[in-house]
Amino acid sequence: MGNEVSKDGLSESLEIGRVNRLEVYKKSEFGLFLRAADGGEVLLPNAYVTSEMEVGSIVEVFLYHDSEDRPVATTERPTAMLDEYGLFTVVDYRPYGAFVDWGLPKDLFVPLSQQKEYFRIGERKLLRVCQDERTGRLYATQKLGKHFVRDMKGLRPGQEMELIVLAKTPLGYKAIVENRYEGMLFENDTFEALEVGDRRRGYIVKVRPDHKLDLSLRPPGWEAKSVEAKERVLQRLEESGGELPYGYKSSPEQIREIFGLSRKLFKRALTELVEEGRIEAGAERILALPKAGK
Repeated sequence: MGNEVSKDGLSESLEIGRVNRLEVYKKSEFGLFLRAADGGEVLLPNAYVTSEMEVGSIVEVFLYHDSEDRPVATTERPTAMLDEYGLFTVVDYRPYGAFVDWGLPKDLFVPLSQQKEYFRIGERKLLRVCQDERTGRLYATQKLGKHFVRDMKGLRPGQEMELIVLAKTPLGYKAIVENRYEGMLFENDTFEALEVGDRRRGYIVKVRPDHKLDLSLRPPGWEAKSVEAKERVLQRLEESGGELPYGYKSSPEQIREIFGLSRKLFKRALTELVEEGRIEAGAERILALPKAGK
């Protein structure tokens, strides 16, 4: 997400932590100097300069602070930008905090005060990118709760949203919704194995009075789920040559692995396909039937 753009297509001002649209202002031995509409300048080092970048052209760059704490531009994109969440790998640990790899030359700092648990090198952590109000420098935090928005105005059941899996719980999976809200994907409505940091498109099932959202990975309505389940069974049958060693007695684990469905949805799909005359199904066998007229 970029910042405000002026009439001539440039970012109004330099904004650390986001993608900026800047004009190539002048060349130097170190790279290109870029500027925003208000005249603010930043260096794009030679490592990111291409032959298409000429004085007067507009480029899109991400801004952050380099190893000497100077604002610098890059054409690369980090794992997550300011106010976004991402899964980061811990690469260093010091008494005052940890450093995580976020895809840029300078690692992202996680202050000790922003850690909820001990960080070990090699671990992957779900974090939010924040900005220090005093210095302008970016940092990451593991303390996410205070950043979730409680204003649910405008949200309604059925809306499609971007989800990031936050944590596994006995009920299912906590999720971050649109980088703003907190929600829950319930186990009995999740038909695939999920890991922390996974990104999915999902749907609001219910807007709760406690400022959280009940979510589903499936479109609203059982009919849509049933149609998708039947299509998935028929697709697997076609891929296997018309017969599969699965059926009403197959285990939930097998069904989830092969078809990506819950056992309940799978059995209902089998029954409907049998009633439609498209398959035969037994305890451990599914057989595709020829279409009428063939």
